[in-house]
Amino acid sequence: MHTLSRKLNQFYPLEDYNWQTHCLDVTQLPLKDFQGKHLVIIAGVGGDLMMRFIDTIIKNHPNTDIDFLLCPVHHQFALRKLLRSYQFSLKQESLIEENKRFYEILLVSNQSNKNAEISPTGKAIWQADSKQQAVICQNYLEKTLAHYQRIELGGNNLASEAIKAYKTQLFNDQQGKPTPFKFHLKIK
Repeated sequence: MHTLSRKLNQFYPLEDYNWQTHCLDVTQLPLKDFQGKHLVIIAGVGGDLMMRFIDTIIKNHPNTDIDFLLCPVHHQFALRKLLRSYQFSLKQESLIEENKRFYEILLVSNQSNKNAEISPTGKAIWQADSKQQAVICQNYLEKTLAHYQRIELGGNNLASEAIKAYKTQLFNDQQGKPTPFKFHLKIK
């Protein structure tokens, strides 16, 4: 915690920025004690645990303006489904690859905005702006679909829903026309 505070102070000095660090159970954050908008960062845990954290935070702070910066290790589809059920809005999303692992990074708000709905499978993460990013998108899609197809073999309804959503979202817009992606997708 000391190292984090030192780095934050180095790049974001308290004279110019207003920040604090806390080391405690994320569900016990004392958000009510502080005015204004909050940013809660949750990363490095599975989407299932992340969903429990978010659910508890929202129930503990129903009228608090909160942005969440999320980087789930697994269960991205289920997490997005929960965020949609709470009518969260999407501020930004990215897809990165590091050490042969893929990460979806979501910046969302608990303030609803119909113009920024969260997609069950993501939208901006599939918009590659370079050949390298197109390869990352392609590899992530193949890995994600293979993952859900394995799970579907066990009769998991959420996996079936995820497969359908990825195929529908990625290949068709609302009118059933092909979606213009900047990279070529191959689905078996």
